[in-house]
Amino acid sequence: MRLLIIQKILGLLLALFSLTLAPPALISFFTNDGALQAFTIAFGITLTLGLLLWLPVRNKKQELRLRDGFLIVVLFWTVLGLSGAIPFTLAEHPHMSFTDAFFESLSGLTTTGATVIVGIDNLPMSILYYRQQLQWLGGMGIIVLAVAILPMLGIGGMQLYRAETPGPMKDNKLTPRITETAKTLWFIYLGLTIACCIAYWFNGMSLFDAICHSFSTVAIGGFSTHDTSIGYFNNLNIEIIAMFFMIISGINFSLHFLAWRWRSLKPYVLDSEFLTYISLLLTTSIIIVLYLIAHDIYENADAALRQGIFHVVSIGTTTGFATTNFQAWPSFLPVLLLFLSFAGGCAGSTGGGIKVIRILLLFKQGMREIKRLIHPNAIFPIKLGNKGISDQVIDSVWGFFATYIAMFTIMLLILMATGMDQVTAFSSVAACINNLGPGLGDVSAHYGNITDTAKWVLSFAMLLGRLEIFTLLVLLSPAFWRS
Repeated sequence: MRLLIIQKILGLLLALFSLTLAPPALISFFTNDGALQAFTIAFGITLTLGLLLWLPVRNKKQELRLRDGFLIVVLFWTVLGLSGAIPFTLAEHPHMSFTDAFFESLSGLTTTGATVIVGIDNLPMSILYYRQQLQWLGGMGIIVLAVAILPMLGIGGMQLYRAETPGPMKDNKLTPRITETAKTLWFIYLGLTIACCIAYWFNGMSLFDAICHSFSTVAIGGFSTHDTSIGYFNNLNIEIIAMFFMIISGINFSLHFLAWRWRSLKPYVLDSEFLTYISLLLTTSIIIVLYLIAHDIYENADAALRQGIFHVVSIGTTTGFATTNFQAWPSFLPVLLLFLSFAGGCAGSTGGGIKVIRILLLFKQGMREIKRLIHPNAIFPIKLGNKGISDQVIDSVWGFFATYIAMFTIMLLILMATGMDQVTAFSSVAACINNLGPGLGDVSAHYGNITDTAKWVLSFAMLLGRLEIFTLLVLLSPAFWRS
């Protein structure tokens, strides 16, 4: 284990993160909202810790090994989650316990969007901005992690994407060097954020709300500056803009790069995961809208169409925005939406969930097993497009799915052991491990009323989901530390 290099990277990471506290501090200074001291102290603590870690080893140079990569990836979210909690803990409003502050911070950075705060509309402007910024920074980290880092460790959804992608994308890099890849992803992510912000602003949001909501839309986070989320604006144009950018952000960012470079939509049309992703959203939208109309939930079909499609896109992409209390719909609908979030976004996107490509491969494997029962001696290769998928990839998908179910079950039982009812426990684990945010039952509005034990379990679920399970679990294996 290259501990000194890990220390160097961690120190640099904290020092850089401290700089992100400057914008909310400036907002607090100019608005005099009372949170300036919290951000100033948080900046001092984070910068000092970062420098204390970095300065003694700043001249150390060693190649990172595979095990080092796993540890760094996990530390990226855990340490920043702890650092991000400092302003919430120190601020007078909302004054939060350490557990609540860590939960809120980690929820932002993992783009889960689950909140423990009640009365968001009354928060200081700097705190409102800070929550949104956490999601935006986390979203960028997710893209770099999914496309540039996890493939180097031999895990993650992009490993599956590589199996079906021909040509220049076969090595999982948009550009030859990882630094260039990260830079390319940054420009795509920034460009989408700016475009989303301008669209919101021109269609009725204040500039502040436009900036904040563009952060959480492109990051597929779901935090809002209002208790009623996107429903606060009651603006069809804003909802259409939100849906467009949620769908775009749920697509593999590598496809955006290829489409931009080739000036063509062909990369999307030829991608099996993208087609499945759109098909899932379209099919579920039809079911939801028809059900709403058939049961006269809204006074006219237009309202059912508007509410149904928006929530399918929001929950299906694991964003978590809302325009109405969809949890009050007939129970079939919110449960269907919750199950849609299990698929989530595409590999290499800011979306959460199992990832569409894994769902697609699980389905194809299931169909192959049925064919084998009929024709035991026949060979049925699994293909995505015209490319065959190796059994090793299929085995990794089954391994991921089995581990996902096992961890889900364990966390569900722990929450129920704390006294949580089954609906709340199931939906909260699903919402956190899929990085969705809103659940059902007692967590439909917020997570403030659940126990501290439940919050720590769900924080672990957020990390599991964001790090695609194996990245975190490998650190809990004794073999990792022995080798």
